[in-house]
Amino acid sequence: MDHEALDLAAATHNFSGVVTVDVGDRRALERCYGSAHRALGVPNTSTTRFAMASGSKTFTACAVMRLVERGPLALDEPARRYLQGDLPLIDDAVTIEQLLGHTSGIGDYLDENGDWEVDDYVLPVPVHTLTTAESFLAVVDGFPQQAPPGARFVYCNGGYIVLAIILERVTGKAFQQVVADEVLAPAGLTRTGYLRSDELPGDAAVGYIYTEGDRSNVFHLPVLGNGDGGAYTTASDLHLFWRALCRGDIVSSGTLAEMTRPRVDVPEEGLRYGLGMWLHPSDPAVVMEGYDAGVSFRSTHDPAAATTVSVLGNTSEGAWPVIAHLEELWPELVPG
Repeated sequence: MDHEALDLAAATHNFSGVVTVDVGDRRALERCYGSAHRALGVPNTSTTRFAMASGSKTFTACAVMRLVERGPLALDEPARRYLQGDLPLIDDAVTIEQLLGHTSGIGDYLDENGDWEVDDYVLPVPVHTLTTAESFLAVVDGFPQQAPPGARFVYCNGGYIVLAIILERVTGKAFQQVVADEVLAPAGLTRTGYLRSDELPGDAAVGYIYTEGDRSNVFHLPVLGNGDGGAYTTASDLHLFWRALCRGDIVSSGTLAEMTRPRVDVPEEGLRYGLGMWLHPSDPAVVMEGYDAGVSFRSTHDPAAATTVSVLGNTSEGAWPVIAHLEELWPELVPG
């Protein structure tokens, strides 16, 4: 591909992050831009760990589906069985499958179409208290049902917090440990996990609100990622994850087929949706995508070609022009 065009797109929009294309066991493209830590002048590299924002909803979905396969959970099971008296405004008919597919109709604590900006402080409780799924109960409570369960697709962050609460109650473990045991370990991901934003290791990128300046996202997001997002990963681990998922190392081929079966078209996103992941509008490719304060991220994998195209950014907006550029080049990037 034309590296100069990619470099121009990155420079024009002050992109900070990493772009990779992995084909099988070979890295076909690797470009690194900007700083992992601006004040200290630490550059982003191919081994830098980046936050995924909502991209890690796929991990939550995989953990849920692992428990569905083993029997503690069922897709058609009502969430109320596990919520009991908590979150009483959630309709008793809402199922696990509807939460996974964003068709539950529940009210969302972070309305994707609401009147807020990425630099707003949107969380109603101190961010340092949000370390477990249970700790989010006060955040996701009090939002009336917006639509009948199963009636329509409405992207819902709160639904994935509810799934994380259910995972904690079924397993007796913290959500982050559930994902580590059920998803990250089977996939062999050693550089992926839920890092505290107030004690990031030296190989993790600070999330910056703006394309310039040193304002980080530490007060904008939960201190520890949870069911609706917030894991950190590397470009290499993303490729490992997709290949492990498609090999059957995380869930069975039948379960994966159910997760990647197109349920709805989402024209405003230019994508379709399955269970826990976005789907390419025409190709059999699967997509993880995330956007939040200090995070812009997408990873797309074509199973037949064993090809992963990833853009990991540590600013709120900088990755999207680069992602759009790579979307146009998708047929060129995928072998065959």
